[in-house]
Amino acid sequence: MTDLVSEIGPGAGAAAIAATIEAAIADARLAPGERLPAVRELAAELAVSPATVAAAYRTLGRRGLVGANRRRGTIVATQPPLRVRAGVPLPPNTHDLASGNPDPALLPPLGPVLARLAPEHKLYGGPVKLEALVRLAAADFGADDIDGDVAIVGGALDGIERVLQTQLRPGDRVVVEDPCWPRITDLLRALGFEPEPAEVDRRGLVPAALERALRRGAKAVVVTPRGQNPTGAALDAARSEQLLGVLGRYPSVLVVEDDYVAAVAGAPYLGVHGSSMHWVVMRSLSKVLGPDLRIALTSGDPLTISRVEGRQLLGPGWVSHLLQQTAAQLLSSAATRRLLARAARTYAERRAALVGALDSHGIASHGDTGLGVWVPLTDEAAAGQGLLERGWAVSPGERYRFQSPPGIRITTTDLGPREAERLAAALRDVLRPAAATYAG
Repeated sequence: MTDLVSEIGPGAGAAAIAATIEAAIADARLAPGERLPAVRELAAELAVSPATVAAAYRTLGRRGLVGANRRRGTIVATQPPLRVRAGVPLPPNTHDLASGNPDPALLPPLGPVLARLAPEHKLYGGPVKLEALVRLAAADFGADDIDGDVAIVGGALDGIERVLQTQLRPGDRVVVEDPCWPRITDLLRALGFEPEPAEVDRRGLVPAALERALRRGAKAVVVTPRGQNPTGAALDAARSEQLLGVLGRYPSVLVVEDDYVAAVAGAPYLGVHGSSMHWVVMRSLSKVLGPDLRIALTSGDPLTISRVEGRQLLGPGWVSHLLQQTAAQLLSSAATRRLLARAARTYAERRAALVGALDSHGIASHGDTGLGVWVPLTDEAAAGQGLLERGWAVSPGERYRFQSPPGIRITTTDLGPREAERLAAALRDVLRPAAATYAG
């Protein structure tokens, strides 16, 4: 950790403390996930009151730069809203199973599509949505009985940000899954919202946990209907009905369904927004057609979509029609549909291969849908470090969790069956001294 005390200087005020910590984060002298000194500890070192340090930490927290960790206190956000320096590169010959990328071999080729793009300039004042893409999106949503207006936004997080800002104000609570994708909680904190964690099991968000969170006054909920990150959970019909029943008692709560893997999730869509006044279903194309295609198709109630598009007009105006054309051509292609069906099958096979390999070594895991496998472990940090030393980079569960048990997330999109066997054997060797796993 950087020497905060000497950098801040004795007797500093809350603003100076916050500014110095922010600069250290931006310069990568404080790393994502790094623990900050306890309030009283730093206050004593700086010869200031604990209230001064607490005020600085609150300022940093409201801006999404730091967050509270149940065991470790105040830590730097995993993705702070700053132009931070690049992280430490992985060691040579390390298999990256942490980044969450799709398999490039299962993404449609872009060359032929780009050669067919209409070259005319899109000028101010014209339609902001490509009608062909809107029709394709409406048909895709309609196939799952999702009946709403359609917006085109610049990716899932862009859409989630815009949707939440249509109805919420700083300080409002937002229900998030526990564990959940850390970029969502980082975004909430950067927007001034308060994450309200609710337990997830293998069938998705737990109804009783959602009820408790809503009773505490949450104004919105972000839920992943399938391919939940990091657990791979997916809603079944019974769980969907239970969650609809809970949300039906809170009809004014904004419901955001982040259906980010949609076509390649490996499970049917089952939603939870049907009884809500304000709702959206977000389907990003990043995992399906390619991460550089910064588009998410969004369906929602007319007022919410109108607000999203109105706010979009005040900022970027529209998503590039070059990107919209690319997405429309890919989505309308029979070859793309065949490739996506193959991707869904392949991802399912790779998840199952790793789960089976781990099971053969007595290591519990699950990855029913989505792009990875969740492995509950008692010491996720030691397991992650041990695997890295053996050439495997995985994601420690601490980044994802609030109060849920520890574990590691392993991306399986490009992990073949033989590699799965080697990885399982490596994890067995890492765990052998402690011999401690649990089904959690």
